[in-house]
Amino acid sequence: MTEPKDQQPRLRRSRAAHAAVALIAVACLLSIDSGASAAPGDAKPYDDKLMRLAEILGAVHYLRELCSANDGQLWREKMKELLDSEGSTAIRRARLTRSFNQGYRSYRRTYVTCTPTAQSSIERFLAEGIQIGDGLTNRSP
Repeated sequence: MTEPKDQQPRLRRSRAAHAAVALIAVACLLSIDSGASAAPGDAKPYDDKLMRLAEILGAVHYLRELCSANDGQLWREKMKELLDSEGSTAIRRARLTRSFNQGYRSYRRTYVTCTPTAQSSIERFLAEGIQIGDGLTNRSP
């Protein structure tokens, strides 16, 4: 069932808000648990997923801005929260920032206008971000 056109922007904002809340929860939970599950050195066992999450934040930041979502700096702020909770060293902060920038730049090269494909990408990224977040918060200690 499709929603009436006048409700579609509200549903997109609602999904984006849900994704943002899920990503914040992940960042908070990871910062609480990071000491218990840390691998030797600077690496954490969940770093691949965390880097993908940062890349998704960058892509969503660019695409939602391109598609006039009026989020302002919401996704950049979520990335800052992720950096604050998981960027325990300069190297980790740099890796997370590089992933965010990679996501942003790769879609900036791909899309110069908002297209149905760009909007579809946003939806896929939000769903993947939620899935990654759920996986990280539900992992066993």
